[in-house]
Amino acid sequence: MCFSATANFVGCGVLGSVGVMTLTKVKHRRELMFASLPALFAIHQGIEGFVWLGLDGYMSAQVAHNMGAAFVLYAQGLLPLLMPLSVMLFEPTRARRRVMMPFVVLGLLLTLYILWGLTAYPLQISVQQNSIVYVNYATNRTWVAVLYVVATCGPLFFSKMRAMVLFGVANLAILLTVMAVKRYAFTSLWCAYAAVASVIILIYFWKTMGIRPFEYMKAV
Repeated sequence: MCFSATANFVGCGVLGSVGVMTLTKVKHRRELMFASLPALFAIHQGIEGFVWLGLDGYMSAQVAHNMGAAFVLYAQGLLPLLMPLSVMLFEPTRARRRVMMPFVVLGLLLTLYILWGLTAYPLQISVQQNSIVYVNYATNRTWVAVLYVVATCGPLFFSKMRAMVLFGVANLAILLTVMAVKRYAFTSLWCAYAAVASVIILIYFWKTMGIRPFEYMKAV
C-alpha cells in the first residue's frame, strides 16, 4: 500500500472488521471462500505493514524479505486461483458455474507458473515514490499481467448477481488505473485498492440475508 506501515496497519484493522462482519453473514459452506476475501485482504495488508517496517529499518532486512515473499505469494501466487474459484462456488446455478470453470482452470495454471517463478528466481523488494515495488523475473511480464486480469476479474462479469458484476467493474477499473499510473508498484497498489473495494462484498451479504442460502443444485 502507499505511504507507510501505519497506512497498512490501519487498513488491516478496518478491513479486519469488515471481514468479520462479512463472515457472520455466511449461511452456506459454498459462500465461505468468497466471504473470506475481505478478511484475507486484511491479513495481506498487515503483512505488508511488516515489509514497510523492515524497509524503514525498524526491523531486520530479513523480516522485510520474508514478509515481502509472503505478500507476493498471496497476491500473485494464490489470488489468481482463489478469486475465480470462490466466485464459481458462490454462483447459485450450474449453468453459470460451467461458464466460470475456464477461468478457474486458467487461474490454476497461472498459479502453478507463478509459484514456480517465485521459487526459481529471487524476489527484489524496494521503495519507489512512496510505494513498495516487488520484482521477480518470471512474474513481472506483460502476458502474465494480462492473464492475471482475466483470471481474477473475468468470472465476476458472468455472474447473474448484480453485486458481483459491480465488484468486477470496481476491481477492473482499479486495476487498469494502477497499471496506467503506477505499473511498477502494481502488486502492492492493486491489492490495497481491491481490498477497499471488498466492502462491496459486505454490503451484498448484508442485503441478501433474506434470500440466501441459494439452491445450489439448480440447473439454470
